[in-house]
Amino acid sequence: MTDSFTLFQAQGAGAGYEVGGAVGAASTSVGSGANVGVASAGQQPQPRELPAMASQTTKENPWPVSLLSSKFATAVERWPAAWVTGQIHQMNARRPGQVYMTLRDNESSTQMEVVFFGAPAYQAASFQQGDLVVIHGKASIYQARTSLSLRADEIHHVGRGGLMEQIELLRKKLKGEGLFDAERKVPLPRFPKTLGLICAPGARAEGDVITNSRLRWPSMDFIVKHVHVQGSSCPPEVSAAIAELDADPAVDVIIVARGGGAFEDLIGFSDEGVVRAAAACTTPLVSAIGHEDDWTLLDLVADLRASTPTDAAKRVVPDVREELAFVADGRRRALAVLQRRVDVERQRLAAYAQRPSLTHPQSILDKPGQFIRDSRSRMRTAMNFFTADATSTVDKLHATLTALSPQSTLDRGYAVVQDATGTVVVDASRIHEGEHITITLKSGKIHAQTQNS
Repeated sequence: MTDSFTLFQAQGAGAGYEVGGAVGAASTSVGSGANVGVASAGQQPQPRELPAMASQTTKENPWPVSLLSSKFATAVERWPAAWVTGQIHQMNARRPGQVYMTLRDNESSTQMEVVFFGAPAYQAASFQQGDLVVIHGKASIYQARTSLSLRADEIHHVGRGGLMEQIELLRKKLKGEGLFDAERKVPLPRFPKTLGLICAPGARAEGDVITNSRLRWPSMDFIVKHVHVQGSSCPPEVSAAIAELDADPAVDVIIVARGGGAFEDLIGFSDEGVVRAAAACTTPLVSAIGHEDDWTLLDLVADLRASTPTDAAKRVVPDVREELAFVADGRRRALAVLQRRVDVERQRLAAYAQRPSLTHPQSILDKPGQFIRDSRSRMRTAMNFFTADATSTVDKLHATLTALSPQSTLDRGYAVVQDATGTVVVDASRIHEGEHITITLKSGKIHAQTQNS
């Protein structure tokens, strides 16, 4: 036979729940004061009356969790408000208008949850982990988890906690030595091949770094050094692991990773020895300690501070998909530039091909040919002018020479007499008898011998 049960419950005194089912017509009573009706399907279940006071509850007739939680809340609401002092152990102010704190006693490890909402939350958001504060508030129960907290409406700064004060003094000392200077930071390689990882054995931080790194770059290699990440063993082991990985030439980047925790849990990463070991490290070092709101001195000396171990993997290891996309985009841009260059050259060649010098090569000679023809014409004209002028000059000189020439005298019937030496005889007294003379006529010469003069 199949049973079906329906449970109804109500908060507050007098509320009850009932169980009904198809188990025949019989009914039974279970426990003192608890009436449980068992009826056939279709009958109305009978409510069970709950005890009005806690002292009246029994194993057979207990209160539901919601009722007890409501009773707690009602009792806590009657408590008066109070001032309380302590050190901010943890703080979460990520949501606007909401701040959650863990307040720790100054002398012991006792802690209390404190919540701020609305205007007080904006005031509380300016405080930091480790601050000594005085808070005014009223106790409150969050009924969904029956968790007790102090709902604060005022907060004031008193100072710094003991550990925080020590770390602050150490920070100032190391800063004065220049260990946190930006000039000391070593740039991370763009494509590391091997990562050195310092973390706790089996820690989630190790899985976060390795998994996310290999999702981004599947061929990434790791050299993992397991150390204690809190307690007295933490500083010397972390320092030794940093030095060991730094001495390994195969390691390209060192990541020191740890999950979130309380301020005291992370104190080992603010140890002076750890900070000096990180400062002496020549290999790029990344600090990935805790969550985004956590901080240590190792964050200040590291070459890169990652908010979480996962963030460290994303910032150290390149994404192969992004790199392939970058290469593909580069190839596309290079091809586009090359194509534009080819197109420009093609247009230039097309323009050259349309030039008359290429479509009609002989036109290249037209202008020089015309120049030569014009030059020849000018030269011919000049030569004709020079020749005519020279001819005229020659003619004039010829006429002059002809007029002055002895031949013209001879042509008129005169003769030229020369003695034996060829000297022209101009005086007959110089010729002696029997002397040979030559007489030149217009045509020919006569050789004669003189007789009496």
